Amino acid sequence: MRRQMSDVLSREAIVLGGQARDRDAAITEAGQLLVASGAVDEAYVAAMHERETSVSTFMGNGLAIPHGTNEAKALIRQTAISFIRYDEPIDWKGSPATYVVGIAGAGDDHLTVLQALAGAFTDDDSLAALKAAQTPDDILAVLDGKV
Repeated sequence: MRRQMSDVLSREAIVLGGQARDRDAAITEAGQLLVASGAVDEAYVAAMHERETSVSTFMGNGLAIPHGTNEAKALIRQTAISFIRYDEPIDWKGSPATYVVGIAGAGDDHLTVLQALAGAFTDDDSLAALKAAQTPDDILAVLDGKV
């Protein structure tokens, strides 16, 4: 059975109109939403920055998916994601990131989450719906494949 994104993404972890203006601030913003949701320990945010120094998490189509290092798995309490849309794209090492999705995947859950995200971010209708979304519920509907 396919897991719904709404199982791992709470309304409180969705921000439309993120405040960050650079990549590092965006990673922190996404990480702090994961901390606030109780999914990860505070130290996981540092591991997200560490991961970014070794490999860019920009995926294309305006999406970056910062996540912690493999060594930081112990800091994850439960699988969760955070979702931030920026009015002005963030410069992600030369690529424009409009959507920053923080990922904390317990075990192999991150693979399921990545698969679901890939579906939404490779579909033109889904991308248009994410851009037009006005509320967290709109975002959840797109990511759950209901739009």
